[in-house]
Amino acid sequence: MKNFTVIVLILLFAGSCKKQEEKYTNLHQITVEKHQEKLNAQYADSLSSPLKQDDRLSFEKLDFFPINESYKVEATLKLTPNDPVFEMKTTTDRKPLYKRYGVALFTLNEKEYRLNVYQNQELILDFEHRDYLFLPFTDETNGAESYKGGRYIDARIPKDSILSIDFNLAYNPYCAYNSKYSCPVVPKENHLPLKIYAGVKKFDKH
Repeated sequence: MKNFTVIVLILLFAGSCKKQEEKYTNLHQITVEKHQEKLNAQYADSLSSPLKQDDRLSFEKLDFFPINESYKVEATLKLTPNDPVFEMKTTTDRKPLYKRYGVALFTLNEKEYRLNVYQNQELILDFEHRDYLFLPFTDETNGAESYKGGRYIDARIPKDSILSIDFNLAYNPYCAYNSKYSCPVVPKENHLPLKIYAGVKKFDKH
């Protein structure tokens, strides 16, 4: 009888863990889907869309990789407070001022990677965006499945040394849709030598 009770408790515990895991997965799915819906609404709106007029009129939705929770990672953020302010290259002559805020170290597919995390020096003067962080990156899908110039991820300064990076939220720079925009060029050191099958795919007309 005692052994039976132990077995029942183990099964109940396993079932509880499975429900918690499913709840977390569903929450992540919902979060990413809301992000995608917001992007689609923005791109369909004539007041906020970066699309050329002809492209916007025929626009239905962006093309995304399937949502995959394994592309959400918890990175250790190593701060670089002594780094100098520099002019970041863009697709035009514009050179906005940025500073490397830190280095994000993380594991993906059982391998270790790093991404430099930047902070726009103009945005830190804006109360709403003073904790905004910029994670531009390139990967091995660029030019094939995703935009050739790489993609961006937005983040906020974490309260501790752990920075959550969700590649499912990666989006294209505006210049992937319209050459009139000036977009930061992803620094060479932010190339990931693997294929990131997450986030926005390339625009089918480019």
